[in-house]
Amino acid sequence: MKEKETDPRIHSLTAEVAEGNATRYIEEMIDTALGFGRDHATIAELKLMNRALREMRTAARVFARYNRIRKVAVFGSARTKPTQPEYAQALAFGKKIVEAGYMLITGGGDGIMGAAQAGAGAEKSFGLNIRLPFEQSANPTIHGDPKLIDFNYFFTRKLNFAKETSAFALFPGGFGTHDEGFEILTLMQTGKMPIVPIVMVDRPNGHYWETWRRFITNDLLANGLVSETDFHLIYFTYDVDDAVKHISDFYRNFHSYRWVREKMVIRINHALTDEAIADLNTRFDGILASGSIDQTSALEEEADDHHLHHMPRIVLVPKKRDFGKIRLLLDAVNEAPSVSA
Repeated sequence: MKEKETDPRIHSLTAEVAEGNATRYIEEMIDTALGFGRDHATIAELKLMNRALREMRTAARVFARYNRIRKVAVFGSARTKPTQPEYAQALAFGKKIVEAGYMLITGGGDGIMGAAQAGAGAEKSFGLNIRLPFEQSANPTIHGDPKLIDFNYFFTRKLNFAKETSAFALFPGGFGTHDEGFEILTLMQTGKMPIVPIVMVDRPNGHYWETWRRFITNDLLANGLVSETDFHLIYFTYDVDDAVKHISDFYRNFHSYRWVREKMVIRINHALTDEAIADLNTRFDGILASGSIDQTSALEEEADDHHLHHMPRIVLVPKKRDFGKIRLLLDAVNEAPSVSA
């Protein structure tokens, strides 16, 4: 298929602000915007698209300075009181996750969010605040900070949580907490976002997430609505230190992954031994669509990720049906002996 030619007027505009691969994408965005005019979009549609794009641009500009720092998102009720044990846990979690080298992202509100934000401190945290007619206002820690981002739309806010976050910690909460949790689980289960840790944190002897787990097991799994391996995407704990350790352990050797067509390219900090690669092939042969699990250097198609070029790669072509098993593979990579060990 012949590639569509760019209008020279668009090309002259983008040449002033971009170069390389960025030029093509900006030109496509401009052409898409002009397409709304050609399609005679309604004013309501134009307002929605315009505001959503502006919100995405604002968020991208704020996060840009911190792209190389991993961030952990905390979800939980805005109604949790400082006298409740869950509040103290969120406060401790915010403090300890920052001490472990991460930054924190919350919805910017009070309750669990405010506690985690207070523990992390404004310098090490972001607030993704949603404009509501009630309940949601920025907590004192993040109020007035340049890393507080206001959103009109839940979908642009959710997209930024998914795009910027390296792990999620869910404390007891209401509809919003469940909405965010199920959204992230669905995206991981379907391969629409990278696999990252999801930790469900409850107070000691609490039964909030245990009740939720029984519902998932007895009503969803038992009726064949989810798979048993989907549970590998979730971790339950009553201990804040355990929650932080679970997140940190996930990045012990594993760094990140990307897709190059059908290939899953896993970047790791330290190359694995030949014996470890052979063991991975034996244990995870069932998830392969073709070929084997191989250790390589960076692929040519990864040229745009130049800052990760030095990292060893583990490359495979998996079946894209069971991301819970892929999570087990990533755990096995972290546990495997490396050349530098």
